[in-house]
Amino acid sequence: MPLLARASTLLLSLTAFAALLAAILLASQPAWAKGSRKAGWSPVAAEILMEAGSGKVLRARNADTLTYPASLTKMMTLMLTFEALDRGTLRPDQRLVVSKHAASMPPSRLWLAPGSTITVEQAILALVTRSANDAAVVLAEALGGSEPAFAGKMTARARALGMRRTVFRNASGLPDRLQRTTARDMAILSRALIRRHAGHYAYFQRRSFDWQGTTVYGHNRLMARYPGMDGIKTGYIAASGFNLAASAVRDGRRLIAVVMGGHSAATRDDRVADLLDIGFKRPTSPARPAPATPDLVITRKSSSAAERSTAVSVAVPSAKPSTGSAGGSAAGSWSIQVGAFASRAAAARSAGVTARRLGALAAGASPEIVRSGGLYKARLTGFPAANADAACATLKAAGHGCFAVQGR
Repeated sequence: MPLLARASTLLLSLTAFAALLAAILLASQPAWAKGSRKAGWSPVAAEILMEAGSGKVLRARNADTLTYPASLTKMMTLMLTFEALDRGTLRPDQRLVVSKHAASMPPSRLWLAPGSTITVEQAILALVTRSANDAAVVLAEALGGSEPAFAGKMTARARALGMRRTVFRNASGLPDRLQRTTARDMAILSRALIRRHAGHYAYFQRRSFDWQGTTVYGHNRLMARYPGMDGIKTGYIAASGFNLAASAVRDGRRLIAVVMGGHSAATRDDRVADLLDIGFKRPTSPARPAPATPDLVITRKSSSAAERSTAVSVAVPSAKPSTGSAGGSAAGSWSIQVGAFASRAAAARSAGVTARRLGALAAGASPEIVRSGGLYKARLTGFPAANADAACATLKAAGHGCFAVQGR
């Protein structure tokens, strides 16, 4: 056979082999990755800019056009988790068992093994930083019994919040053609998390957390470079493009920006920054108070001292720092604990405002700040046992966290 003919035959054979190999690789893709993008198809580009306080929409483009939420889905998974913490049906240090279904989730993940355990707080941090799909399913199964049942609860909660066009089919945001949302609905969800769960919103500020001796870093890179931004969630699947729901505070005014369908994480982040800049340049009404920074607060639902140091509940409202002594009176051997905070100043504010709220019930009691486990615990000390119980009952009736602590 002539040399040219042999070369042509070899080229045809190689071409056929390459086509066969491509077909095999496509067939071996996991089911969640197939059919996510068609030739010539691009994700929906949508955006919305909203004032967090009033809910007023400042700018919108395709805000009601259906698209896919991707990992913005995890914001609803976290909302239902926060509500369970507030009800006491979950504790931050409670260990949850990892099922085979949860462990089978594709990345992004923590690579949890079937039968292993993870605490509720670790799962929360895994969602807000790593956007771990396996940890999302662990929470879903703990709260709903199964992931499909939990997805039904997610959709029902969305309707109650006014998210009219959202349907959730899983807890993670992994591709499902029936799981849909809009930029407006994601802004509504972001606003609800900020306003209704101030005591938990601080989790969204976390950029990393320690997991089994290693540091897990987050995906939200805009938060590191945009002044005032303190959350909340990134997302990506091929069908949605790059999504981001973000919130920032400047001069006492909080804005929410949602961008969906970005062509890259960088262009998405730049567009969110542009929207926030546009919003902050608008004139605002004077004398609008700055939102209180969310703090960790302990409640009696945690049964041990160790659990109380990590439990999370609603934030105590901000007030001017107390001018009282941090020492404490010996008028009684009981104290009431009303919060555990990241800073001494926040603990002092909480103790001061609690004393003023209790009025005569706090007569003879003094503010006391106790540092433990890296937190500052806000207490009023010097109560007789009966007065401590009465003071806590009053605070709980008003929706504030409190429990009594006997002195040594």
